[in-house]
Amino acid sequence: VQLVESGVGVVQPGGSLRLSCAASGFTFSSYDMSWFRHAPGKGPEWVSGINSDDSSTIYADSVKGRFTISRDNAKNTLYLQMNSLKPEDTAMYYCAREIPRYDWGTMDYWGQGTQVTVSS
Repeated sequence: VQLVESGVGVVQPGGSLRLSCAASGFTFSSYDMSWFRHAPGKGPEWVSGINSDDSSTIYADSVKGRFTISRDNAKNTLYLQMNSLKPEDTAMYYCAREIPRYDWGTMDYWGQGTQVTVSS
């Protein structure tokens, strides 16, 4: 299993950024997927999830209405569109594979992460 995030960047407050995650080594279309983040001095925070067939999404309250998760099963790629970014969104962002039949945020593989910095 390999998950590789991309989209690292520095953006001003109120700006936008899109993260991508290329998946390989497993049947991507069979798994629910998530994004989580980890800011310095804080614990990891689950951000958003999408089910395997792209029919349902779920978000943490902290990003609801600002972030959109999506996937392209033909390209084995997961996305996170982040709008109206705030300084508190600054963190390392990871894509992760959800363990089937467990609650959201129960993940067994994740990538190396990509840094998002929101600063003026």
